[in-house]
Amino acid sequence: MMLRTILLISILSLLQGCAAAVVAGTASAVSAANDRRTIGSQIDDNSIEIKATIALKQIQRLAKHANINVVSVNGTVLLTGQVANVEMRTEANKAVQSVIGVKKLFNQIRIGSNIGLATKGHDTWLTSKVKTQLLADDNVNGSNIKVVTENAEVFLMGMVAPAEAEKAVEIARNIHGVEKVVKAFEYL
Repeated sequence: MMLRTILLISILSLLQGCAAAVVAGTASAVSAANDRRTIGSQIDDNSIEIKATIALKQIQRLAKHANINVVSVNGTVLLTGQVANVEMRTEANKAVQSVIGVKKLFNQIRIGSNIGLATKGHDTWLTSKVKTQLLADDNVNGSNIKVVTENAEVFLMGMVAPAEAEKAVEIARNIHGVEKVVKAFEYL
């Protein structure tokens, strides 16, 4: 009886995992279909993010002592995080700028101590709040705006019309807890 119960639980767990994978895959496909970027651009952006992250990790002092995040939208790259000094920030900039496919670089790396888990959790919460409000607004196509939050600073990226950009900034600025909003848009 015990063996049957364990086997049944194992099978249900496997099926549940498969269902989650199908849901995640479907969500990704829907997201990709609603994106203003071509599928090729989306793949290129993913490649840029991977290559830039690898380039940063190859610089030993950045790999050990920095907290740097890379986001790419249509070849526009946003760097966020923290480094100890200006030289490290410059090194990160050079490393990412050399990645093939980078059209424009927004280096928003801050000089200071790496943020902690509590701050990262708060940033995730802020990102969710901003993204939810963008998706709920009829004047903004929230699915085309990437929201990145780092230490209560919200960075907005995507391919948008100027009116959409201004509305998105207004929405983000009015979320309690957001300290600053930075635009890194490409205008249609």
